[in-house]
Amino acid sequence: MCRVFGVSRTGFHNWERRAPSDRALQDAWLTEKIKQIHEQSRGLYGSPRIHAELQLEHDVRVGEKRVARLMKAAGITGVRPRKRFKTTIRIPGITPATDLVERDFNPSGPNVLWVADITYLRTGEGWLYLAAVQDTYSRLIVGWSMATHMRATLVVDALKMALARRRPGPGLIHHSDLGGQYVSLAFGKAARDAGIAVSMGSRGDALDKELVSYCTSWC
Repeated sequence: MCRVFGVSRTGFHNWERRAPSDRALQDAWLTEKIKQIHEQSRGLYGSPRIHAELQLEHDVRVGEKRVARLMKAAGITGVRPRKRFKTTIRIPGITPATDLVERDFNPSGPNVLWVADITYLRTGEGWLYLAAVQDTYSRLIVGWSMATHMRATLVVDALKMALARRRPGPGLIHHSDLGGQYVSLAFGKAARDAGIAVSMGSRGDALDKELVSYCTSWC
């Protein structure tokens, strides 16, 4: 082997006896933590969710790319959805709210512009739907709701949580896509009662991938 790889026997034996580096020891410790979290999720979590779990629940500061590398080396993979559901379901004959944002997601302060959307998670007991509300100024999730259905109560409950936690003043805009849950009478009444201006865009991109990843792993 030494002859093939062009190294000296002394150098090889020194390397063989050398103690593992700090980086190698850290990788070994991280791999064990990753295995524990993966087992606790019943094999569902991939690198984004395991990365978030390490940071939020275990206070471990590590990059997602490193987590992905260690998972690949250990042969650990998450479960990906085999089927994509359509969460933006429009209701014919109902006129949606005007787009008050026009893709300007840079408000002057907190509680000026909230964006909302629905995503879905695969669990060991079936699909779970998640509605989230984000303050675009701080990029914090200010409200969320989870259920096994996509009825209007899903988004109403998320809005109510956001209102209870942030208690916004006048002038707040709530922006979403044109999904039937957001044009429902129940959601419209909840927004009016809170003095919120409802805005809807023609594209279902109120929440970006970063938000969905953060929300699904944290909430």
